[in-house]
Amino acid sequence: MRVYVPLTLPGLAEAYRTGELGPGPLTAYAVTPALREWYVSDDIEELEYAALNRAALASLRLLATTPGTPRRRVVVAVDVPDQSAAVDPDRGLDPGALGEVRMERAVPLAKAAAVHVDADDAEADVSAAAEALGAADQGDDDARFTVDGAEDHELLWYATQEIPHLLR
Repeated sequence: MRVYVPLTLPGLAEAYRTGELGPGPLTAYAVTPALREWYVSDDIEELEYAALNRAALASLRLLATTPGTPRRRVVVAVDVPDQSAAVDPDRGLDPGALGEVRMERAVPLAKAAAVHVDADDAEADVSAAAEALGAADQGDDDARFTVDGAEDHELLWYATQEIPHLLR
C-alpha cells in the first residue's frame, strides 16, 4: 500500500538524518474506503492524488503550528505492507480525516518511493495559508480562499536521492 506521510522540511531533514520516518505512531494518508466513497472514482491514480492532497493539507497544518519553519509543504510517499496502516473506524466518517491511516511503528526512509515538495515560488501562498488555516477552519470564507490559494500549487516530485538537495 502506498501511504503519504506529511512533514515539514525540518521533519524531512530529521528523517534523512535518522533513516526513518517516525517515531511511531505516525499519521499518514492513503486510499481508504472513505476516501474512495468521498472522491467517487475508480481510477487509482486519481485516488492516490487525492490522498497526496490530503497529506499536503496535513503538512500545511504542521506548518501552521511551527512558526519559523520554511513555508513549503512536504509529503513523503512510502510503500508499506497493507497491515501496517490502519484506518480508525471512529474517524472514518469525519470529513477532516478522509484518507487518514495510522502506522504504529516508524517507517524506514528506504521504503520511500518519492518526496513531494512545494516549489520556492509557493512559499508566500503557503505562508499565508498557514496563517489563515485557523480562521478557515472556523468558517471564514476569505481565509478558506487563502488556504485554497496554497492548494493551487502542485507539489513537485523528487526522487529520494534528491533529498540532500532539498535540504540545502
